[in-house]
Amino acid sequence: MRTRIKHYSLIVCLFLFLFVVIGGGLHLNPGGAFIAAATGTPLLTYVFNRRLARDQVEPDLRPPRKGNSAACNAPVQRPTELHSCEVEDVMRQ
Repeated sequence: MRTRIKHYSLIVCLFLFLFVVIGGGLHLNPGGAFIAAATGTPLLTYVFNRRLARDQVEPDLRPPRKGNSAACNAPVQRPTELHSCEVEDVMRQ
């Protein structure tokens, strides 16, 4: 219950922030600022939820690494690059 209230209050704060910033920055009338904030709030909420969901899901989808070398236990900087232990595993197969 508390997280749901927190979530909705953050959405209201985002709406008010967009209402003030977009309305003041673009010198819109109140109706235009309301429409801009009303359309921008769900869009930004969607983008941030997708970004957070991607960061939480991707590390779990990676297969566990094999090998005893220090390079295998190092944190992954770029997931598209193959580490030395992964290249050795491919060459062995």
